[in-house]
Amino acid sequence: MSGELNGKRVAVLATDGVEQVELDQPWQALVDAGARPELIGLAAGTITAYDHIDKGDTKDVDVALSDADPSAYDALVLPGGVINGDFVRADPAAVSFVKAFFNAGKPVAAICHAPWVLAEADVVRGRRMTSWPSLQTDLRNAGAEWVDEEVVVDGNLTTSRKPDDLPAFGRTLVEQFAAAG
Repeated sequence: MSGELNGKRVAVLATDGVEQVELDQPWQALVDAGARPELIGLAAGTITAYDHIDKGDTKDVDVALSDADPSAYDALVLPGGVINGDFVRADPAAVSFVKAFFNAGKPVAAICHAPWVLAEADVVRGRRMTSWPSLQTDLRNAGAEWVDEEVVVDGNLTTSRKPDDLPAFGRTLVEQFAAAG
């Protein structure tokens, strides 16, 4: 897997409350594949990751959302976490940032509660996807076909359900990002 992504720049959009394992494991998969992930935060500074409901590590933000240009990135990862997903979807600039990747046809990967952001960006209509089970009604109401599978790929979108699915999610997002050219 090493070198597969040949220095591709990958935006990883997250804020306080991001599920730490859903940030750390895809990040490591990207690094191992030769990508250059950058943590895009809703603001400059740091964010606090969580292990479900317990505070985890503090992470340094590489680029504040206000300074991030979607055209500078080859792909986007949206890690989960209930708090993170809710905060990100409530931020109009973050929703526009996500939508820009779809408008440009770039690959996007989202896990757990992150698909809330995709519903808010109105990019799930007609897509087959998965998420944390409690989001299935929201995603169906937004026009998606929700399925209970480990990883689902629909065009440029890769989705996954939960931390247990992280090994498959990491492998698949690297494959999809590499295939995007």
